[in-house]
Amino acid sequence: MTTPPPQGNPYAQGQPQAPQQPQGQNPYAQGQPGLPQQPGQPGFPQQGAPYAPVPPQPARKLSFKTIKNIVIAVIVVGVAVGGYLASRDDATTAAVGDCMHRGSSSDSDPDLEVVDCGDAKAQYEVLAKIEGSYSALTAESKCSEKAKDFQYSYTESGSGSDFLLCLKDYKK
Repeated sequence: MTTPPPQGNPYAQGQPQAPQQPQGQNPYAQGQPGLPQQPGQPGFPQQGAPYAPVPPQPARKLSFKTIKNIVIAVIVVGVAVGGYLASRDDATTAAVGDCMHRGSSSDSDPDLEVVDCGDAKAQYEVLAKIEGSYSALTAESKCSEKAKDFQYSYTESGSGSDFLLCLKDYKK
């Protein structure tokens, strides 16, 4: 038969042990031992007393990563809006009767843009706009059919919108 090991700290031999609290009693109870705590004593909520309000959470500070992501999003939106606004007056938006300005001296990329006909920059007038992709030879014959007094043809293809503009010099 074996004996159970001693209770408590085995290294505290020879020192007096603290009195044990009887099981089932609250060691932190205030008041006299053995008596239940009565309402009105400290540590016992009073009946009908409102609960204490929960303190508000401290404001969360934005991290560097969050600020960086917001700045990147604003830049992306700015570039998209700027690109849209810049493309609103290019050749793809031209209609019959609009005036055009040539922004470049290059024949392969004249950089046509729509301008007000009262503007001093107005150089050409749009006589016809024909949807589709055309070579230089077919562009000339198409413009001859649609606008008898045309002087220039401008074709644009790619970017999802293929069209032909038949132009003549704008008389101010």
